[in-house]
Amino acid sequence: MTHEREPDGGANAARLPLADVVVVEFSHMVMGPAAGVVFADLGADVTKVEPLGGDNTRRLKGSGGGYFAMYNRNKRSLCVDLKNAEGRALVHRLVDRADVVIENFRPGAMEKLGFGYPELAARNERLIYCSLKGFLQGPYEHRAALDEVTQMMGGLAYMTGLPGRPMRAGSSVVDITGGMFGVIAVLAALNERRATGRGQLVTSALFETTAFLVGQHMAQQAALGEEPPPMSVRRSAWGVYDLFSCAGAEQIFVAIVSDTQWRAFCERFPTKLASLAADPTLDTNRGRVDNRDRLLPALTALFGELALAEALAALESAGVPFAEIRKPADLFDDPHLGANGLMELHVADGDRQGTLARLPKLPLEMDGRRLGKRLDIPRAGEHSQEAAKRSGCAETLIDDLVRRGVIKDA
Repeated sequence: MTHEREPDGGANAARLPLADVVVVEFSHMVMGPAAGVVFADLGADVTKVEPLGGDNTRRLKGSGGGYFAMYNRNKRSLCVDLKNAEGRALVHRLVDRADVVIENFRPGAMEKLGFGYPELAARNERLIYCSLKGFLQGPYEHRAALDEVTQMMGGLAYMTGLPGRPMRAGSSVVDITGGMFGVIAVLAALNERRATGRGQLVTSALFETTAFLVGQHMAQQAALGEEPPPMSVRRSAWGVYDLFSCAGAEQIFVAIVSDTQWRAFCERFPTKLASLAADPTLDTNRGRVDNRDRLLPALTALFGELALAEALAALESAGVPFAEIRKPADLFDDPHLGANGLMELHVADGDRQGTLARLPKLPLEMDGRRLGKRLDIPRAGEHSQEAAKRSGCAETLIDDLVRRGVIKDA
């Protein structure tokens, strides 16, 4: 099977950091696939185990319509009936040669299928088993959870919304971050295995991830003795940390977080900001915080007279943090991302005749290079026969397994 490669081949031509790591992924939705795609983009050999009809995530609509497309590139798809003894045996043999298993199903689901940690560790003592759950050990450990559930119970939705109106973050931030913590744990376990020769069970969870994300607010309360209000109504630590509207009604966010930035900002508008620049009560951030009631109206008037392009140019030349307010759709044409931050993928369930889109790469560089595409998003069962062959099945047996519906080809 041939796959499209990145046009420059740069990230793919060199040996990738995790090229010698073999991963078997049992996952759906976001948390497990997000962990798996980090391994896959870093070069690991990732086989995604799906039911015969394919992962239901492939068929989600609405806000879930992009889950599969975003988190399943650079993986191979094996569609197999795990309720069938021959199907289980095939996957067991794949796990026997694997370094890592990733799973993010409800508590007990993998054990019922014969793929819990004790069973697999008995077959492969070097296996690192990454379990991604709603909760770590404790009173809640058997509860079902979702990203939004733990955002609500962990205080993140409270901090994101308006008073009395908790609001989830605008992305699956806990799923993704929890998956990343799972990757960190696996990498630590791989390093530890060098010394011990043995694998281990590692677990990451949504609730504890949420608690870690709001830990700064817990620390704020402990340090200052005041319960922090939602970020939407917080008392800013900075004199200028606000949204402003430009002449064409476009909004920009401006953050002036140092006295050097304040002076540089004022220098870009020597006439319009002359009185503010000369005011000694505004020389320090503390002074600007204390005088926000008169500072912000002056800045609101300033930006209200500027075209967006004029405001952006002035802020960039001043070295002040700023951003125009945009939508995710705007990122397809972002010049910075477009330079080397996107990869082209077929996003319609891996259909090679379907929609092509340029989606974000992992947000990191290694020795100056970005990590790109080796395999497009897999069609359901696209690599079933290849996986069966890797497990040791003869060609005649593979044909028989396909014919009897134990494995499904694309």
